[in-house]
Amino acid sequence: MRTVAVTRIGSLRDPEEATRGQIGIVDLPDHPLGPEDVRIRVAYAAICGSDPHLAEGYFGTDVPIGLGHEISGVVEALGDAAADRTELAIGDRVAGNFLRFCGTCRPCQDGRQQFCEHLQDYNRPGMAETVTWHASQVYRLPDDVTLLTGCLLEPTAVAVRIADKTRVRVGDRVAICGGGPIGQLALQVMARFGATSLTMIEPIADRREMALRHGAEHVIDPTADDQPARAHEITGGRGYDVVIDASGSPRAVHGLLDLAAHGGTVVYGAMYPADFEMPLNLSDHLYLKELTLTGVFVSPYAFPRALQLLRHLEVEELTQVVYPLEDAPEAFAVHVSGRHPKVVIRCNDLEDGATA
Repeated sequence: MRTVAVTRIGSLRDPEEATRGQIGIVDLPDHPLGPEDVRIRVAYAAICGSDPHLAEGYFGTDVPIGLGHEISGVVEALGDAAADRTELAIGDRVAGNFLRFCGTCRPCQDGRQQFCEHLQDYNRPGMAETVTWHASQVYRLPDDVTLLTGCLLEPTAVAVRIADKTRVRVGDRVAICGGGPIGQLALQVMARFGATSLTMIEPIADRREMALRHGAEHVIDPTADDQPARAHEITGGRGYDVVIDASGSPRAVHGLLDLAAHGGTVVYGAMYPADFEMPLNLSDHLYLKELTLTGVFVSPYAFPRALQLLRHLEVEELTQVVYPLEDAPEAFAVHVSGRHPKVVIRCNDLEDGATA
């Protein structure tokens, strides 16, 4: 089974070829089809901003490391129990959650699936010709959602999970830092919640313009604008009730606390360098301002709602750049260049039966 994988650990942005991380196509064995499993012939797998972190050894250094968790495809085979106990059928167009929550450990039983003690059991790479997942991970796509759009189910679930963590209210002033896919999706979700003074903080002009097309009322260029002054102007000096970081940038995250209103919530909704430690003035931010600071790891309980929401979002600009599986190394090079907000890999040429 051809699979996109990290074949050498290192930063994909390293200017030195000898030490740069490498992405390649490797042949991995098919996973066995268990009784509760679903085998998916993968149509599309989108590159996530977290994938370069895997090349850097964030979750281990034993190569090859199979990649891909934002996928869509067609059901190719069903285990006996999956066929009997689910509504899935061979030929269904599907997307899914790359993680299986076991349902039996104490965190799962306590309603905290994100801390499942067996989280890695079915963490199988989806940037491949096929992937075999447990039936609980698989969601049938609505008839009017294409396979190309469907590969955005997982990042949409992240945006839903971020919204859950904000506890946003209609009329809250909201700022989002980072105009990549998660930031753009979170922006649209916040707009649907009735956010006001909705602001995108993003250094790349094309991504600021994209945000304005999809619900942002204001944009801030943190490299050219006086960010605190612009935030003061936009919010009438009150600050933002909700601040979301979707950038994962150590350069960006610390100053966001100063943009939050008294009693506001700051959500760190990205992956950060493992050794990054952010200074925090407890007196200013937690005592005097009573800020709520929280983060997002994975997206339990969010996929059914993300599936409902996906057809209502404007995501075409996130699926315009598509590379075939054999050109995955080039696709990753384009991804890390930042020239496009999203890069997608076509793993198989599959007929799409969507009505949209």
